Amino acid sequence: MRVLRTPEERFAGLPGWDDEPRYVDVGGLRVAYAESGPAGAPAVLLLHGEPTWAYLWRKVMAVLVDAGLRAIAPDLVGFGRSDKPADPADHAYDRHVAWMRTFVESLDLRQATLVGHDWGGLIGLRLVAEAGERFARVVATNTGLPTGDQHLSDAFFNWQRFSQEAPELPVGRIVAGGCREPLPPEVVAAYDAPFPDETYKAGPRRLPLLVPTSPSDPAAAANRRAWQALQRWEKPFLCVFSDGDPITRGADEPMRRLVPGARHDRHVTIAGAGHFLQEDRGEELGEAIVRFVRS
Repeated sequence: MRVLRTPEERFAGLPGWDDEPRYVDVGGLRVAYAESGPAGAPAVLLLHGEPTWAYLWRKVMAVLVDAGLRAIAPDLVGFGRSDKPADPADHAYDRHVAWMRTFVESLDLRQATLVGHDWGGLIGLRLVAEAGERFARVVATNTGLPTGDQHLSDAFFNWQRFSQEAPELPVGRIVAGGCREPLPPEVVAAYDAPFPDETYKAGPRRLPLLVPTSPSDPAAAANRRAWQALQRWEKPFLCVFSDGDPITRGADEPMRRLVPGARHDRHVTIAGAGHFLQEDRGEELGEAIVRFVRS
């Protein structure tokens, strides 16, 4: 496996981000993560998605830490400061789940709250299904767990085509386009920072193709098994979706209906936010997580 590592100077002086990186080895690959808050406090594991990195959670983390919680935000393999396998074929759904499971086990997280956004939910919900004893509750935000048995949105297929056909993947502009509020140029640049050139973008390029879109997809069976486990999940489960995300709109409905721990009326819809609600309404998302943990 040929692995690239983004030069550290690319991350210097990013606005609103001064967390010192920490690292965990997951089978020969280095996973970076940011951590803030008291070491003995309840842990909140924040999993980002495509094509972002832990920087996405900075506003949320500030709210969690102010509330006395321990916020942990890793960079998925292929993103942020984490190592980046250069061959798209090295990025498989099962591998990403295994890498994050090793990360959770390395930190020995217990009674943690999992917060999954976008691909962070596709990976995180598999973790909950396969290692549920480590988690006390789940927050799903603008995400889902597709099995290929349902039709995904036209917006998703448009994004999938663009991710493969664009000669250059403009990561910062993609994030800005998924927000309702304009992003300052320096924040757009922060999302571009992990990717000095196109050779570093095998992860962002590959993940859209790994979403199960047909019943015979390689990951479909594993996701169906995960749904079977989630349909026995009695622990608290909260959906916090925005009102302006065409890609995941409606993906909360099966979770609310099928997950026993989600059969309540505390779910949250955040107004005025796009797909990347952490940028548009990060503080509001953080407050919803804090209320959920305290409840």
